[in-house]
Amino acid sequence: RYCHCIASFFPASSTRSRRRPKPSRAEANSIRIEMKSVLDIAIGLKGEATVVVTTELTVGHLIPLMPKVYSTPSMIFLMESAAGSAIHASLPAGWVSVGVDVNIRHLAATPVGRTVTARATVTAVSEKLVTFEVEAHDGANLIGRGTHTRAPVELARFERALVGPRK
Repeated sequence: RYCHCIASFFPASSTRSRRRPKPSRAEANSIRIEMKSVLDIAIGLKGEATVVVTTELTVGHLIPLMPKVYSTPSMIFLMESAAGSAIHASLPAGWVSVGVDVNIRHLAATPVGRTVTARATVTAVSEKLVTFEVEAHDGANLIGRGTHTRAPVELARFERALVGPRK
């Protein structure tokens, strides 16, 4: 369900990599304390991100035969940014959140020059994941909506896992 780099980050036995040694009791307690802090994320927290659509953010910029309208990947990135900003202040020092799931519909085209605002609201918090309702508006229309899920991670530990041995 999780990508390998995320799954190997968490200490649960069902996701622990076979190559990694079992954490010491002190290390495991430290991880539990940090994860408990993550649970302090409140349902209803909101975040917002805004961008002015430029040519570089259009599908036509990457695929010349396509129209110069705000691209779906750019909209999803803005939604992810809004979600990250909603919970950033609630995370322990040294922690960030990474996107693990998106379920988005792009509902309307947005031309160059319009300002797009994405909003995210926390709807669920579990031991390892935070789920959001997200939407984007361009000042005239609702251009996208859906759900997004993020995993809070300790940045230093996450980065160490990236430089370890890979298959």
